[in-house]
Amino acid sequence: MKNITILGAGRVGAAIALDLARDGEFQVTVADRSEPALARLAARGLTTRPVELAPDNIGALVQSADLVVGAVPGFMGYRTMEAVLEAGRPMVDISFFEEDPFRLDALARSRNLVAVMDAGVAPGCGNLILGDLEQRLDAITRFECLVGGLPVVRVWPYEYKAGFSPADVLEEYTRPARYVENGEVVVRPALSEPELVDFPGVGTLEAFNTDGLRTLLSTVAAPSLREKTLRYPGHAEKMRVLHATGLFGRTPVAVGGVSVAPLDLTAQLLFPLWQMEEGEEDFTVMRVTVEGVMDGLAQRQVFQLLDRYDRATGTTSMARTTGYTCAAMVRLVASGRYRRAGISPPEYVGREPGCWAFIRAELASRGVVFTQTE
Repeated sequence: MKNITILGAGRVGAAIALDLARDGEFQVTVADRSEPALARLAARGLTTRPVELAPDNIGALVQSADLVVGAVPGFMGYRTMEAVLEAGRPMVDISFFEEDPFRLDALARSRNLVAVMDAGVAPGCGNLILGDLEQRLDAITRFECLVGGLPVVRVWPYEYKAGFSPADVLEEYTRPARYVENGEVVVRPALSEPELVDFPGVGTLEAFNTDGLRTLLSTVAAPSLREKTLRYPGHAEKMRVLHATGLFGRTPVAVGGVSVAPLDLTAQLLFPLWQMEEGEEDFTVMRVTVEGVMDGLAQRQVFQLLDRYDRATGTTSMARTTGYTCAAMVRLVASGRYRRAGISPPEYVGREPGCWAFIRAELASRGVVFTQTE
């Protein structure tokens, strides 16, 4: 039995832990500083470690692990992965960190370690799909990913709840969005270029620019690459108002003799409104379109996902779609099906024959189903 250490016991980390522990294949240990989060997992029979997940603590924490899962907020992700690799342990990670992951590639390769990053639904599944189709098509001409996680019940004023770390949501809303147009990388403001898109079973949603392509900008050669986030219509406009007012700024301002970064204040006010209540239902919607050429003929592949809150287990859809993708990736790596040493974004995994099929089947067995049209 292989030992898996999971760093982070939030909604997604908990979903990963419970999935990996469910069939007795792994001995799972979950580490976090939140004692209530750990208590919920301990009550389900999991081993837990109350600890501050600082880089200096990582080495001792993962010493007995055969594989480590990173499920920390994005601002902690890079240093956490670096510490795990320095400790000589392979890793599957879902944190949305901003730093260039390939700065850790030499470290991982020097120790012959597999390190898969962005192993969630988005980024994640879209990259896997694109990597898989790169091996099937003669050329890729266009990639588009539209994705979002939303509450079923729309509550004024923001009509949004965060199914993952709210801090990472604000990162999406503030990082400039990078795309590929006509073969060149271009930069657009986050939240810009909104458009209305209809989805079966959901209705009309609004898509807007966010920086979700990440590694695809440098790992895939195609004339058009684009990713947009989905929300209920009107949400992005409210976020743009906050941004234009300066409330997403990071430079401190003096208020009543106290120096405060506007973004810190905004986060303190927004996060309580964005926290999902116990039992609150959500859904995840995703559409991945890949166009290319095969045997001289133009081809379009469209993958669609609509996943909903699991009432039987109380698991949110975002935790299901992100967590179960990560858990499938762990099984893929732990079984030796994927062995490439170094930093691997999901598109690298998708390029290996059978890997996307394995993960897609694992997801389908848990009710997370991608439909495909050609």
